[in-house]
Amino acid sequence: MALHPILLEKLNEAVSAGEGQPFTQRDARLPAIPGKVHAVIGMRRAGKTTFLRQLQSERRKTFPPERALYVSFDDDRLMDLPSGQLSQLLEEYYRRYPELRGKETVSWYLDEIQLVNGWERFLRRVLDSERVDVAVSGSSARLLSREIHTSLRGRSVETIIRPFSFREFLRHRGEEPATSAERLTANERSLIEKRFREYLQQGGFPEAQRLPAGLRTELLQGYVNTVLFRDILERYHITQVAALRWLVRQCLRNPAGAMSVHRLYQDLRAQGHGISKDALHAMFGHLSDAFLISAVPLSTDSERKRNSNPRKIYPVDTALIHAFDVAGRSNEGHALETVVLGELERRKADVGYVKSTSGFEVDFHARFLDGKEELIQVCADLSSAQTRERELRALREASLEHPRALKRLLLLDHEQTLQMQLPEVSVQTVYEWLLRGEPIL
Repeated sequence: MALHPILLEKLNEAVSAGEGQPFTQRDARLPAIPGKVHAVIGMRRAGKTTFLRQLQSERRKTFPPERALYVSFDDDRLMDLPSGQLSQLLEEYYRRYPELRGKETVSWYLDEIQLVNGWERFLRRVLDSERVDVAVSGSSARLLSREIHTSLRGRSVETIIRPFSFREFLRHRGEEPATSAERLTANERSLIEKRFREYLQQGGFPEAQRLPAGLRTELLQGYVNTVLFRDILERYHITQVAALRWLVRQCLRNPAGAMSVHRLYQDLRAQGHGISKDALHAMFGHLSDAFLISAVPLSTDSERKRNSNPRKIYPVDTALIHAFDVAGRSNEGHALETVVLGELERRKADVGYVKSTSGFEVDFHARFLDGKEELIQVCADLSSAQTRERELRALREASLEHPRALKRLLLLDHEQTLQMQLPEVSVQTVYEWLLRGEPIL
């Protein structure tokens, strides 16, 4: 079997030493675990392909270009490509570089490889028989986290690429601070504060940066429609399209909202949508699998309590709030919560919310990989004495349930942090917390 001519072209391009397109460096890194396929996953248009290109570029700083190859299978000319062509691609490569086979590690970055039937068996064989590092990426229409682990039989680890963090947002503009947030000058702080408010509006999708508001809304609504039709409706053969659209609007227009499946079920039934609770539960799962939303449960060790209490729903990016809240009802505090949750997920925290016995709520209880815990309250405006008392009382009461957790209060306004220095609570602006120290990988 001869190598497909389009794959031959792609191999020629892959081994060339030509300069690639410029890109903004992402802070994500692949975990240093040998003998695994690295699955790069995340919502559509969040930057997975660019991240593969970044990995290739970094590898080529140390090794010759022919030892770091990027190949994309997202090409209509490769439709229905037989799996045998993957083996032919590998053999053609080693015919060119026989001195590398079995002696030097070659890194392969394979984009949208899931479009080739049988790709999993090919990768399992290659991992066992060749000296290779492999990173794959693709849309969640075909490359779900749980399915990767099943099909590769435990031979994979995942790296999630999300829209730009605030640090990456600044880096994309060439304005990443060279010092820690605590050492910013007055002028530098003013610029960071301006950019942070822009970040709350524009979000972190790379293609949406600096677009006029109308075009950004159109672009982001198109992203969501693609997720609905390609990653959910087509994949799961869902017929209740109107109900799914309604559910998505509810989630994106009401960030940080407590969503009860029972209540949503009643609302849908009242509007004439024939849908079961099981189908509604499944839709929530599909939206999470596609990285469109995150569902934060009650923080408790009781599985029964966690399942019986509402989950707080957040979009993957603040810009989606504004793209779907056409009435302008969005709450700045909820956008701040969305940003904080996104950063906690980047830092690989296990996140829940806390409700005290008196009914007061703390936005996040975060457990980190190093065993540390934090209770995090996020607030846009603490100028009201009543609001201050409510937020601090919630932290105090939650700390009785979680005594090991650091109490943290994150605010929008720097001046308010200066007025709120408390001995038992760490008080910062959200942007200082986001930019603290070195990037957390």
